[in-house]
Amino acid sequence: MTHPHPTPTPTAPPPTGSRPWAALTLLCVAQFMLVLDVTVVNVALPSMAAELDLGRTALTWVVTTYTLCFGGLMLLGGRLADVLGARRTLLFGLALFTAASLLTGLATGPATLLAGRTAQGVGATLLSPAALAIVTTTFHGRDRHRALGVWSAIGGAGAAIGVLLGGVLSDGPGWEWIFYVNVPIGAALLLALPAVVPARAPRPARLDIPGALLVTAGTGSLIYGLVAAGDTGWSDPRTLVPVAAAAVAYGAFVAVERAQRAPLIDLAVLRRRPVVAGSYLMLVATALLISLFFLGSVFLQEVRGYSALRAGVLFLPVAVATGVGAHLGGRFVGQWGARPTAAAGLALAGLGTALLTGAGPSGNPWTSVALGMSVAALGLGSVFVAATTTALGFIAHEEAGVASGVVNTFHEVGGSIGVAVVSTVAAAGIDGGTAGGFTDAFTVCAVAAAVSAAATFALVPRGKPQLTGGPHVH
Repeated sequence: MTHPHPTPTPTAPPPTGSRPWAALTLLCVAQFMLVLDVTVVNVALPSMAAELDLGRTALTWVVTTYTLCFGGLMLLGGRLADVLGARRTLLFGLALFTAASLLTGLATGPATLLAGRTAQGVGATLLSPAALAIVTTTFHGRDRHRALGVWSAIGGAGAAIGVLLGGVLSDGPGWEWIFYVNVPIGAALLLALPAVVPARAPRPARLDIPGALLVTAGTGSLIYGLVAAGDTGWSDPRTLVPVAAAAVAYGAFVAVERAQRAPLIDLAVLRRRPVVAGSYLMLVATALLISLFFLGSVFLQEVRGYSALRAGVLFLPVAVATGVGAHLGGRFVGQWGARPTAAAGLALAGLGTALLTGAGPSGNPWTSVALGMSVAALGLGSVFVAATTTALGFIAHEEAGVASGVVNTFHEVGGSIGVAVVSTVAAAGIDGGTAGGFTDAFTVCAVAAAVSAAATFALVPRGKPQLTGGPHVH
């Protein structure tokens, strides 16, 4: 899953005596923690629900709060790295993420748990773009390509290890340890990073804080309305009012961006067909994949009665399939172009989720659940590559930073919106532990994938994109 830095700033090569590969290793460990916290939570959800008495709504927010803050504030985090200096922003974000992990693990109720997840998301949105900015300015030439390749591998590894680690820790010392494990690692990184990451002069820039707050509040309000629909229905004021408030916030965001001298997003870039197409593909692909992790975890443990560890093992081929799909997608985009790659990937995702509609309270889980999810993940892995290359490969080089930041935002926000929607559709199944609601949710995912596959032929430009930047995978 992609996370390019929104505004990479070239600087001079690192000073003599610096240790760039040691710095890369430590930065990758820090990024690994952030990636891990997207997937590790899913397998632990039923354990959290049982111990903290969490309902469907609270469970949904445990997942969406982190990705909402991570994505909604990502562009602001990248700008802060320019204004305050990448190392300073990195260390502050890491300290906040580490402290928030401790707070989340100590949670005794939903309020503390969600507060901790919010702070984790804010820490991540400071840490991730600052870390990538350091990588891209520390390495040059072929070394930069090698470094970005290592950085990219963190995404697939984090997803695969996250689902297994979530099961091991939830079944072992307890769900709290999926957060506690970040504390000693974060503390060690805070001590080690200043020795290998050189300080660089900040670049003066304006901060569009109103824009960042408006887009994050608008998305949060939208997600609130979508989640509420599962309890109150789509026509209830408790659903309609938040959705309307989201529309108002988005409208105000557009007005603020037009008036700002240094806007968070250059609205002119949003009128570029490749950026719109790439953002749409990223939104759909992330929404589907994170939704499958969410639905699959709750289904296996609540309907099938599996332990967290057994569910985590069943997710391993799904995570691996995502990485394989991304690898194949990169080759297919180069040979055939982004349009056929995206269409084929979404069609495969539709087939996989269609297979899941037949999953019930009995039967072989490897053929009824793991197979369908792996087929879908294989297709979605290629869509992530097609999304990034579409957004960055058909536009001018000087627009690549802004475009990558926009696509990255849609990546994180897509996960939040996807989980909110499927949680609402599957509400009866999640609350009652029955298969019916899950069947409906998997059907919605299959239809969304099929419709999106058809839409790619109208949205995605023809031809083979020429990538202008170095995306990294998350």
